[in-house]
Amino acid sequence: MSIDLGSLSEATSGAVGALVSTTVLYPLDTCKAKFQAELRAHGQPRYRNLSDVLLEAISTGQVFSLYQGLGTKNLQSFIAQFVYFYGYSHFKRLYLERTGYKSIGTKANLILAAAAGACTAIATQPLDTASSRMQTSAFGKSKGLWRTLTEGSWSDAFDGLGISLLLTSNPAIQYTVFDQLKQRMLTSKRANNDVGSSAVALSALSAFVLGALSKSVATVLTYPAIRCKVMIQAADANDEVDKKVKVDSKAKPKSRKTISTVLCSIWRKEGIPGFFKGLQAQILKTVLSSALLLMIKEKISATTWILLLAMRRLLMLNQARLKNA
Repeated sequence: MSIDLGSLSEATSGAVGALVSTTVLYPLDTCKAKFQAELRAHGQPRYRNLSDVLLEAISTGQVFSLYQGLGTKNLQSFIAQFVYFYGYSHFKRLYLERTGYKSIGTKANLILAAAAGACTAIATQPLDTASSRMQTSAFGKSKGLWRTLTEGSWSDAFDGLGISLLLTSNPAIQYTVFDQLKQRMLTSKRANNDVGSSAVALSALSAFVLGALSKSVATVLTYPAIRCKVMIQAADANDEVDKKVKVDSKAKPKSRKTISTVLCSIWRKEGIPGFFKGLQAQILKTVLSSALLLMIKEKISATTWILLLAMRRLLMLNQARLKNA
């Protein structure tokens, strides 16, 4: 069985890019998650804006707690991006081989991207749930990965899987918007410069701006689902309540958070604006993360390819020596 080195190179470079971007932006991600997870009641909210989370960490001497769950998040990001890029690249190769086409159309590309995203969501959901619970725990009270995963039932580890599968539409929306904006910009350039289609291409700055804009549009359209997912996976607001529940045998078990109950809670306590609480932070984090990930991926992809080819050559030489021995 031959190894698909092209897909493996894409997966490895994408996973390394995800590892770096996740680490660099993790404090912002933690502040964003805690801000999104808070459901405001009729009283004064604990966090009025994103900076309040950072100020709380500084005032309580828990700055390093902004990194709680980083190891789990890095593991989840590495596996997720590896599975996604490998699946996406492999599905494209299979599609071209089976159909005999030289290129992939927009619709087929969206379907392949959604399929890769679904595989990624299923494979990494327990780690995603655990990292969200660790991020949204009180500063300094985050539990380890194993304890977080085993404190509930096995099905609890897959909290938010339905929304994760729904959110595979996010890159599909992003790609569609990007493609439409790209075609309009190129058409405008051709008309202004009166040149053929082969002579016009997007500049690096134009590609970055269109990528950021298309990702922002996709984030706005899917944001209510994003916030619901964070709230479903978030840790309980008061750990002391959990301790009392364990002591009191007559206490009622905690009700499981579902999409419908979270949606109703947001609507009842915060109204329509509540579905978009933390949107600015989400867009900032997502755009920076995507840009950093893709930049690193492009920088190391060639090196990764060379290393994989060298490794394969060494393996083939070793196999040849063993046969001749």
